[in-house]
Amino acid sequence: MKFYVALFGFASLIFTVLLNAENVSLEKVSGSEWRTPKAESVIVMQLDSGRVVIELAPQFAPNHVANIKQLVSDGYFDGSSIIRSQDNYVVQWGDPEEGSPQARSIGKARSKLKVEFFGDNSELNFEPIESRDAYAAEVGFVDGFPVASDGKRAWLAHCYGMVGVSRGMGDDSGNGSGLYVVTGHAPRHLDRNVTLVGRVIDGMSLLSSLPRGTGDLGFFESAEEYIPIKSMKLATSLGNKPVSQQIMNTNSAAFKEHIAKRTTRSEEWFLEPTGKIELCNVGVPSR
Repeated sequence: MKFYVALFGFASLIFTVLLNAENVSLEKVSGSEWRTPKAESVIVMQLDSGRVVIELAPQFAPNHVANIKQLVSDGYFDGSSIIRSQDNYVVQWGDPEEGSPQARSIGKARSKLKVEFFGDNSELNFEPIESRDAYAAEVGFVDGFPVASDGKRAWLAHCYGMVGVSRGMGDDSGNGSGLYVVTGHAPRHLDRNVTLVGRVIDGMSLLSSLPRGTGDLGFFESAEEYIPIKSMKLATSLGNKPVSQQIMNTNSAAFKEHIAKRTTRSEEWFLEPTGKIELCNVGVPSR
């Protein structure tokens, strides 16, 4: 056992060195190749353990984004809970009493919305990458978000850290009052079946490390297991410079270089660089 622990520690050190090596060149990336998310498209969720920052994607789901912002403005999520943590899948939050007489009021928000998936490629900053994807003819990025495309339309992809709207059986049974984030291997089979509204740009470790629920689909079985959400606020309500994260522009030369380095890893540790990459393995650098 001691040997296993020591070996694991050495492996962790090597992994850390590789991560640092990969990021060295980011220090040389010019300021114009970074962007600061617009405050009006950012939500900050405060947990006891820290804050989670979510960038919304109104270019793909304008009605859902507007409804979520209304819910946040009305304080709907303040004092709500994380109610699900399914291993290698998702973490979900909202009102535990939703659907019951004790459910929270959604205020001015809409109770039902039709699913939203598509953006027109000609109207988006779509930057394709070279990848043999099992789910779409073409994949790439739009404003930092991973997307798939049929050549004319693009839709958000279920990569790690993406945030979606929980729904029932009907295609109008969700409204943004229940949200989830992908915390495991990318469940791309959900693409174009659930409305994605953004992605976590800071604080993912606070969600991916939560205790797993023991109920069906990873739901917590008692109120004592729920993870309290202290608040969810629009960044525009948090004063000057509420967003410190910068995201690399995914239509920049630096991002193309990043993809190339991720595709064929040249660090000494790698025995057989693959020369290939898939959408959810690219990762968009931030600082």
